[in-house]
Amino acid sequence: MTYPPPLYHGDEGEISAVYRPAATEPDLIANQGTRIHYLSTGPSTGGLFGMYRWECGPGVTGPDPHFHRTISESFYILSGSMRIYNGVKWIDTEPGDWVHVPAGGVHGFKNESGQPASMLLHFSPGAPREGYFEGLTHLSEMSEEERVAFYLEHDNHWL
Repeated sequence: MTYPPPLYHGDEGEISAVYRPAATEPDLIANQGTRIHYLSTGPSTGGLFGMYRWECGPGVTGPDPHFHRTISESFYILSGSMRIYNGVKWIDTEPGDWVHVPAGGVHGFKNESGQPASMLLHFSPGAPREGYFEGLTHLSEMSEEERVAFYLEHDNHWL
């Protein structure tokens, strides 16, 4: 395997690092108080990836089994325990655990621990997941046809 083609063609390098302090307020507070931090979005990475910090309270939260046709998704557990569905069984994770799901891989996640939990979500390539996260807060206002169209638009295929 070789390195991909260059993304940067200059000779001197550039000053372009992005710093986001840990205390930065979340970009979205979703259902049951889940706090979502948009660490890197698809547009901010040139479409390479998206990275989000997902912080949820002790209530049960998270999607049932589904898959994506266009993106892979990875989970890195920061605190607490999230249950991650790997297509066969639910895995009880702990801080430091990592789960990678290639495009087409069946997966889901839930906080069923009764305690707060947080994790990093990584999507590749960098799809516009912000629109998906924000739209989830309006599902109850959508008709069945609107929900189906919303899920298809955001490449969520439920089992």
